[in-house]
Amino acid sequence: MLNDKPSRIIALCSVANFINSADRVIMPIAIVPMAQEFKWDLHQQGWVLSAFALGYMSSQVVGGSAAKKYGGKKILSLAVILWSLSTFLVPLFSHSLYILILSRVLLGLGEGLGLPTIFHIFSHAIPCEERSRAFGYLVAFGSIGQTVASLVCPHLPWEWMFYFFGLMGFTWVAVWASMYADSRGALDEEFVDPPKVNNSNVRWMEFVAHWPLWSIYIAHFSMNWSNYIVMQWLPTYLSSTLGANQSHMMSTAVPYIMNSLVGVVAAHFADALIAHKWTVLSVRRLMTTIGLLGPGLFILFFSAVYNLPLAVFFVSVSLGLSACNSSGHLSNHAEVAPNHAGITFAISNTLATIPGILCGPLTAELVTQSHGRWLPVFVIAAGVNFVGAVIYLSQSAASQVL
Repeated sequence: MLNDKPSRIIALCSVANFINSADRVIMPIAIVPMAQEFKWDLHQQGWVLSAFALGYMSSQVVGGSAAKKYGGKKILSLAVILWSLSTFLVPLFSHSLYILILSRVLLGLGEGLGLPTIFHIFSHAIPCEERSRAFGYLVAFGSIGQTVASLVCPHLPWEWMFYFFGLMGFTWVAVWASMYADSRGALDEEFVDPPKVNNSNVRWMEFVAHWPLWSIYIAHFSMNWSNYIVMQWLPTYLSSTLGANQSHMMSTAVPYIMNSLVGVVAAHFADALIAHKWTVLSVRRLMTTIGLLGPGLFILFFSAVYNLPLAVFFVSVSLGLSACNSSGHLSNHAEVAPNHAGITFAISNTLATIPGILCGPLTAELVTQSHGRWLPVFVIAAGVNFVGAVIYLSQSAASQVL
């Protein structure tokens, strides 16, 4: 498999996303012993945790533009070095809260460069009939990274959580530098599937002037709304509503395992449909519909049961089906905007980070105002998914618009 260049690129980029996703979940685990050691209050902990989002949102579009200008190899190398260095040095920064917060911003900056650059690389180097597989493995490895970090980190001293995954990033950069070469120099990169119109100069308004692009942006936003609800609040919900204890919290890894498995299966299924003469558009719409309507439906089932194993099953199916989006709207960037897939994904991912900021305070307010009832939270999440599916079904395209 790795002798084949597209497969090698998919493997290398998927491992980069594994490290990317693992690095994000270290601090929420490590902050418990760190706060005890350094006597941080809740407000100080909040600043440490939220600083990542500031850097992450600010570098998305920069990543897509820089990859187009300087080439995917250089920018992805820079991204992994930046986020790995900011991870590795956390134990040295931790004595100063302000320097630690700055390092968290740098972590977000590095990770914000990463995925738009990978989308740029995939749009150039991965043939259309293999893109579902590429994005499926990319997303699946991200979920595996979150799962591994969640299972490994609690058994390590908090300093070694950061050392271990930081060293993993530096090792990846060395392998990447020796195994991947841009097909041509920076501005003159070669496409596996040349776009019909090689328009390199596009006004910025064009990125928000086409409904096929907005259908992707809205689908991505909708997917992330329910995903952030699960990621941020699942342990709290299981504990407060279903009486889960600390030993039960290991079950919160199950949805991520399901997400990675379904993502890979869905990716191969989507590519098989294209190989059997399904149109690319019909496959993208099918996978996005499953990836939005399915999670919306199962998160409602999840909210309606008060049996812990059944609740974990329903939320795992919900997050698992969400992985179908990797073969749907997430793969659609390279078809709608092959020259600018890194930039369109950067815009999409920036908008899709908004739920990560809103879901925390909004969920807390809804549960408080509902006197401890979580149903409004899950109904809104399902509704956002359903609206996103309708818009994508009616407005998406697989032909080039940029």
